[in-house]
Amino acid sequence: MENIAVAFGGRSVEHEVSIITGMQIMENMDKSKYNPIPVYVTKEGRFLSGESLKNIGTFKRKDFSNAKEVFFKGFANDKNLYTIESKKGGLFGSKSASMEVYEKIDVVFPALHGTNGEDGTFQGLLEMVNIPYAGCGVMSAAVGMDKVTMKEVFKSHNIPMTDYFYFYRNQWKKNPENILNTAEEMGYNFFVKPANLGSSIGISKARNREELVRAIDVAANYDSKIIIEKAVDNPREINVAVLGYEDELRISACEEPIGWKELLSYEDKYIQGSKSGKVGMKGQKKKLPAELDENMQKHIENLAIMSFNAIDAAGVARIDFLVDGEKVYVNEINTLPGSISFYLFEEKGLKFTQLITDLIEIAHKKYKNNLENITSYDSDLLKKTTYGVKIQ
Repeated sequence: MENIAVAFGGRSVEHEVSIITGMQIMENMDKSKYNPIPVYVTKEGRFLSGESLKNIGTFKRKDFSNAKEVFFKGFANDKNLYTIESKKGGLFGSKSASMEVYEKIDVVFPALHGTNGEDGTFQGLLEMVNIPYAGCGVMSAAVGMDKVTMKEVFKSHNIPMTDYFYFYRNQWKKNPENILNTAEEMGYNFFVKPANLGSSIGISKARNREELVRAIDVAANYDSKIIIEKAVDNPREINVAVLGYEDELRISACEEPIGWKELLSYEDKYIQGSKSGKVGMKGQKKKLPAELDENMQKHIENLAIMSFNAIDAAGVARIDFLVDGEKVYVNEINTLPGSISFYLFEEKGLKFTQLITDLIEIAHKKYKNNLENITSYDSDLLKKTTYGVKIQ
């Protein structure tokens, strides 16, 4: 049986959403194959583990007294989680501390939403210590998180999008009039977003200058880079997910959220859905599968695969579209864990438990493939260089 470290929480405004995702993954993991090891990253950045962290009640009570602080050592190929054990001993009962192996980890399943997790940061740590992990690599996770870089990559692949431009918070502070004029050249209406955030946090719609100023001020509280996108009036939103790695890809069913007017807020996605016990996008009203003619569906599926490949994604990602008559625009891609999208695959007969298994197996495949890369090259460069010859 493999030990799967499920990392969730994190130093992010999406901390609570991440806890819910972590619970879902641990609860639905195939226990005949895998032993889920919770790794809760607190808002301060401490790593905690323990059986109590498999229970949502622990987080509601905020009682972590039964959890142990754990950590990865900075050694490549050391696939252990460690903890510090305190021991009493000696004539006067003095305490000593020793580093002990907490658990050997076979695969890490990142469920860290938002900054310091979904953005490639945590994946970088796992690359340094050389542990297999589910989902995108460092670069693809970072590109998928940064809406500006994502769109620049999509543009290079001729993937259709609405008009947009971006700027930095300092530019807004120094010359707001220039930013406003540049935006208004595109023509209202706009969506204003922090470049690096999910769950609809910090996103606003602007229909006039007053709303635009307010929307930029809100977004600037969450990120130093802000993007303004030209809105599509009364579009159909279509979402579809892609699962796989490199050339072995599967496409999910398409969904069409209904009942939303302009923007699904954080409360729409998580607070309202939680009342029915269906948290996240699964809890929203939708047509699943979406009513699409064959040509439109095939076009959307092809664009989804193009978007997945454009950022070199791995694991699973949901691609969101805006449909305006016969025109189709890619809105964004949501990588793991921002979109496990299990309900979209369930519509095609792939249960959540099997989806998690597939993601773990893809993690092994990706890891094995990376092991074929040369990471060390002996060139005797230091013996040949004259740099520092005066240093005794």
